[in-house]
Amino acid sequence: MIESMTGFAERTFSAKTLRAKISLKSLNHRFFDWSFKGAPLGELENRLRTICQERIHRGRIEATIDLIFPDPASWDVLINEGLLNKILAAFSRVAAKSGRKDLTFGLDNLFRIPQLVEIRRKNFTSAEADWICAGFEKTMDELLKSRRAEGRKIALALQGHLRTVRASVGRVEALIRKQPRALRKKLQARLAEANGAAANSKERMAEEVAYLSQRYDVAEEIARLKHHLDACRDLLAAKAGEPAGKMLDFLAQEFTREANTLNSKSQEIGVTREGLLIKGEVESIRQQVQNIE
Repeated sequence: MIESMTGFAERTFSAKTLRAKISLKSLNHRFFDWSFKGAPLGELENRLRTICQERIHRGRIEATIDLIFPDPASWDVLINEGLLNKILAAFSRVAAKSGRKDLTFGLDNLFRIPQLVEIRRKNFTSAEADWICAGFEKTMDELLKSRRAEGRKIALALQGHLRTVRASVGRVEALIRKQPRALRKKLQARLAEANGAAANSKERMAEEVAYLSQRYDVAEEIARLKHHLDACRDLLAAKAGEPAGKMLDFLAQEFTREANTLNSKSQEIGVTREGLLIKGEVESIRQQVQNIE
């Protein structure tokens, strides 16, 4: 089963000391690419990245985690008492000199003074870190479910294109079997025009037919196209978790190469038509496989 590289999942979790909203979005990328936004997690972010990379091999992962700490015990309030004493002393001197007893210094002013008050969240406990990781893995489950659902749609589209290519290859085989007879007929007409009923006409014609049949033989190209079709079928039937996108992209390039060779060797308009049809289907396949992990 193939997986798409695109997907989205979002879940909210609540505990006694902590609430978390976890959002995961995956996008197309040639390699695994991690992007994190939200509350600073320190070393815990590396742990989440590792969890993600163990389950997703390719794609850009945009992870957002918003945390709320409702328990006051989760916070530390640090006041620079030395600086505060100096500020209050200076304020008292100004009030005394001005003779104004109505001057006040509100609590809200403390938070406006740089480096005076710092509100800092305490480090995660081991239990809190495990709780966040567990929530992250549950969100990952939803993301992977989304990617697999999209992957099934892509697989159905690819199977349709591959069936069309296989049918076209079958028609090419049928046309190629007729090619020696068609070449012989053309050469007979040319030789008749050139030297009429010359004694060596049959011998020359046999030589020319053999030469041209070998020159325009596409048996190898057909065999390789069939091999690539079988390889694609096996990749689409692979177990979940086995990345197939890069290999499918490579096979799509090989399809194009064989179709081009087929057209360059073709002396039959029907073969050329089928080669162009194959190229059109392969272009659709290449666009689809760009979304596969």
